[in-house]
Amino acid sequence: MSFLLPKLTNKKEVDQAIKSVAEKVLVLRFGKDDDPVCLQLDDTLAKTSHDLSKMAAIYLVDVNKVPVYTQYFDISYIPSTVFFFNGQHMKVDYGSPDHTKFVGSFKTKQDFIDLIEVIYRGAMRGKLIVRSPIDPKNVPKYDLLYQGI
Repeated sequence: MSFLLPKLTNKKEVDQAIKSVAEKVLVLRFGKDDDPVCLQLDDTLAKTSHDLSKMAAIYLVDVNKVPVYTQYFDISYIPSTVFFFNGQHMKVDYGSPDHTKFVGSFKTKQDFIDLIEVIYRGAMRGKLIVRSPIDPKNVPKYDLLYQGI
């Protein structure tokens, strides 16, 4: 299903998307096109993209093609999903140590839809961090890796 979603293949395209998507949540899925978990997430994103078209713009980013952002967002696990609103990085409290990105695949389409709605409503009120509506048992658990410390 990843062929249904637009891909950003270099830093300039990612920068342009961050700057130009206005009044919508920008969803950037960092991963690889041949990874099975990424393909599962892409399927969820593709199936919900039409329903969320008034609230979100969804793009796929290959971690190997945009190493600047991969390093900037500390993408050590894939897939990782990062959210922006009007050029501002939106953080989400998932009940995990990292609020900058969602790591892994969403368990259900409804989890993703609910998350986008919460980010959208929070951003429209000027919030930069929102609390995740996803049931904590549906949020993948992982340990933070600090490299080079």
